[in-house]
Amino acid sequence: MNIDDVVLNFTPGSLIALNVVLGLIMFGIALDTAPSDFKAVAKAPKAMIIALAAQIILLPAVTFGLTLLLNVQASIALGMILVACCPPGNISQVLTYRSGGNVALSVSMTAVSNVVYIFLLPISLAFWGGLHPTAGELVREVSLNGWQMLIEIFLIIGVPFFAGLLIRARLPRFAAKVQPYARWVSLIGLVGFIAAALIGNWAIFMAFIGVVLLAVFLHDAVALGLGYASARIGGLGVRDRKAITFEVGIRNAGLGLGLVFAFFGGLGGMAVVAGWWGIWDIVAGLTVATLWARHSKRVDAAAASSSSDPARSGAVASEAEPTA
Repeated sequence: MNIDDVVLNFTPGSLIALNVVLGLIMFGIALDTAPSDFKAVAKAPKAMIIALAAQIILLPAVTFGLTLLLNVQASIALGMILVACCPPGNISQVLTYRSGGNVALSVSMTAVSNVVYIFLLPISLAFWGGLHPTAGELVREVSLNGWQMLIEIFLIIGVPFFAGLLIRARLPRFAAKVQPYARWVSLIGLVGFIAAALIGNWAIFMAFIGVVLLAVFLHDAVALGLGYASARIGGLGVRDRKAITFEVGIRNAGLGLGLVFAFFGGLGGMAVVAGWWGIWDIVAGLTVATLWARHSKRVDAAAASSSSDPARSGAVASEAEPTA
């Protein structure tokens, strides 16, 4: 069985449900975004510039090289490139909070990045996908229409996002009440959809589980590492590094899965990669965030203990001095 010839089966109703879930994700992000977030970015753009450069330039380029290094099939390579070209996922904010990172920066970066990716995703996918020696043939076979993809992405991302921004500006109290429900319902819905997709096409997934697990594991690790390295080289503090690590490492693979069915006919390798990315991304992100938070607590505790040692030593010495 050649995964490049495999097509996953989905009903039109399930694809509509996926688009609704993706729209709800963007709506939830927008409800948590205030005009001050964009102003903060304008006043201190360094972190945003680093995050955008890592996502837009470095991640697709490194992914391109990784597909050549792993020598994966064309559809798997194109699936990896598609995920790398997708915008960040909203769970990046949850992971940033869990790790003890700069949540305000995470919210700002996610908001700005998603606006940029409405226009950038079709261009980036067409460029890197078309440049690939084997995946490029798949891109040319489907005659990828950039304008059609732009419209599709705008309907899925742009419309609910701008609707959420409008509600947040006009009805801030209502937005504050609805936002937590929108975030978690959409996240649970996305995980449920991806899980159902994998289960419904279990035979195909199991047939290629080895190469897909390895490719997604390495790709996700590279994305997280690239985010951290970019922030560290850029001279940002620890809390900002955490935010950028998850901003770059967490991708909206659910959107990628929707685009696979909208433009690539449910092509097997692309769909399996995007589907498994959506699951593993959360598992790996939660693991990294939890371990990072524990490490930071240990470092802070050690620093606090170290700073108090001189006083303690003085007190101990004073108590130990013999009386005259």
